[in-house]
Amino acid sequence: MTSPVRPGLEAVFTIEARIGTARSAGPGPEGERLHIPITGGTVQGPRLTGRILPGGSDWPVIGADGHSRIAAHYTIEATDGTLIYVVNRGLRVSPDAVRAQLRAGEPVDPSAYYMRAAPVFDAPAGPHRWLSETLFVSSLAPRGSSILIDVYRVT
Repeated sequence: MTSPVRPGLEAVFTIEARIGTARSAGPGPEGERLHIPITGGTVQGPRLTGRILPGGSDWPVIGADGHSRIAAHYTIEATDGTLIYVVNRGLRVSPDAVRAQLRAGEPVDPSAYYMRAAPVFDAPAGPHRWLSETLFVSSLAPRGSSILIDVYRVT
């Protein structure tokens, strides 16, 4: 009998996305919707380098349980000029006190909360097409006016 291949993780790049001030759209049926502008940033790593273009946004919903459902949309411009569209959906789970610290912009040890996402990349034909042909997971850590996103290719 043949078994499926056991997946692994390969670190491919880190995104440092600069973010603007979060604004609340108020309560809704799913929870409080926030708008967090993505104003720029960098992409550095062994498989991709480039920059985050301004104009993206994260539209998380904070549910009654206090957990945040991440829904970020933005564009990477690779160093060769290729534009790569990104949709990053994820989850942040944290105790109330940690959530309050994060919303206040205070530094918090990333081991004090769970913040993971599954970015999906839309890359055109060419050297970056592999991004559209692979699954990824990421680990996120807010850092003041930016957020660090370590991206891993699922092998």
